[in-house]
Amino acid sequence: MRVLAGDIGGTHARLALVEVRGTQARVLQEQQFHSRDFPGLGALVQRFQATLLVEPERACFGVAGPVIDGHYRGTNLPWTIEERELGAAIGIAQTRLINDFAAVGHGLPLLGPDDVETLQPGTRAEGGAIAVIGAGTGLGEGFLVWDGARYRVQPSEGGHVSFAARDDFEWGLLRALGAEFGHVSYERVASGPGLVRIYHYLAASGYAPERAAVREELDRGDPGEVIVRHALNDSDPLCARALDAFISVLGAQAGNLALTVSALGGVYLAGGIAPRIVGRLTAGPFLSSFTSKGRLSSVLARIPVHVVVNPRVGLLGAAAAGQP
Repeated sequence: MRVLAGDIGGTHARLALVEVRGTQARVLQEQQFHSRDFPGLGALVQRFQATLLVEPERACFGVAGPVIDGHYRGTNLPWTIEERELGAAIGIAQTRLINDFAAVGHGLPLLGPDDVETLQPGTRAEGGAIAVIGAGTGLGEGFLVWDGARYRVQPSEGGHVSFAARDDFEWGLLRALGAEFGHVSYERVASGPGLVRIYHYLAASGYAPERAAVREELDRGDPGEVIVRHALNDSDPLCARALDAFISVLGAQAGNLALTVSALGGVYLAGGIAPRIVGRLTAGPFLSSFTSKGRLSSVLARIPVHVVVNPRVGLLGAAAAGQP
């Protein structure tokens, strides 16, 4: 079956025509766009449809945010989408909207051994729940539960739960962000924009002098990418400390999610940031924060933790979810 699939994030949108049969998928055509270049998803999809060589039979789009009764109002993207109206606009009656991390969940069965990197081997419990979490423009979450025959994917908006500070540094960060935003969610910290907020807080608090050259790079380009590059190259102590703080918070929330859904089947990190920092996730504070859960630390230490390095996982998952 040919499915027009989309992985729609707050920054980038990836569309593809996918031939999908069960747990086998083949991308026939693919293109990436800047989400904010378009007034809505319909216009974006129509642009891609003009390039298609064959017609899709169905469509499914994973969007960053809650989808309720086929209706979507973006949190990091100023779009409102109604499933039926979108289907009419693009001429595909069988059109479906799902949460983007639900799409990641649907994509997990399509992955091969080369599509993941393991941070913690653990011991997978047969039929255990599986958690997915990932940072990009926002912080996406979801989980899969076994119904006795197969895994069922459940979306989540757990990235918007209240950020819980664990030490003096995080309490200071929480107070600073609270003064700016009021409610401070984990997404305000463990996301691409959150990484930049951590950097600015460290600079303002005098952790280390902010280098003028780095400041200029932040002003010229993507500040998150600049911070990650300098951190991975060990070329700026402020960037390195910001990335480690980000990784620690991401690890803590991944552990929170694992406990919340009892993810004995494993935890998968997806999103745009994790695949770029696998080495730092392995050597840095991620796993210590993930497992630091008091009396249940030993449970977290047994849970397998993987990074999804295939950037198509959400796209393939949307295609799989688009099947009848």
